[in-house]
Amino acid sequence: MWSGPRNISTALMRAFENRPDCAVIDEPFYGFYLHRTGLDHPGREEVMRAQPVEWQAVVRGLTGPATDGAGVWYQKHMAHHMLPEVGHGWLDGFRHAFLIRDPRAVVASYAKTRPSVTPADLGLDVQLTLFRAVQASGGPVPPVIEGEDVLRAPEAALSALCRALDIPFAESMLSWPAGPRDSDGVWAPYWYDDVRASTGFKRFEPADPVLTPEQEVIAAAVMPAYEALRAHRLLG
Repeated sequence: MWSGPRNISTALMRAFENRPDCAVIDEPFYGFYLHRTGLDHPGREEVMRAQPVEWQAVVRGLTGPATDGAGVWYQKHMAHHMLPEVGHGWLDGFRHAFLIRDPRAVVASYAKTRPSVTPADLGLDVQLTLFRAVQASGGPVPPVIEGEDVLRAPEAALSALCRALDIPFAESMLSWPAGPRDSDGVWAPYWYDDVRASTGFKRFEPADPVLTPEQEVIAAAVMPAYEALRAHRLLG
């Protein structure tokens, strides 16, 4: 699952982890991303100690068997972690899906916790590049799911996503026990308070974010990629 920040990516990971047949992995390229960019994120050193910092080592782990032999292995990825040096050859053999959100809403949310945001931080251009790479491989068109659609109608959205991925929908995906998970990344204490307190998807609340002129420019820069992906969205 290729996502960007400030989406419902962790809640969606919870939904899949609550399936009886599924193992999950949380942002395995994060340590590599921090190592290569030098960015000062909360828990930076801890993240790099917990994960491989060479992308090839990450890929070797991802292309092996799922934890505990699970029938479904849900890999939660932040698209912006895929820096240009990361090859695409390993993508073959996976089923890919893309989780998107309106860039204006993402920028507004991102700005609440980070001092600055750039178009690259949103990952939408990388998502589109990956989407096109998967398309070019000749397999089925990968499903695109809008976070808003999941919040509006969780069962309908997750049922459509499961059909697109050729796996059965499970009612257990709609709710989960509150609390931390062993599968959460070591950065969870900095970012996952809301998800750890949750027992299901929160109710969708429409919003019209107010952005500064500079933030509007950032959102506009990635809007074409968002619209291109959104054209393929499930429930569209």
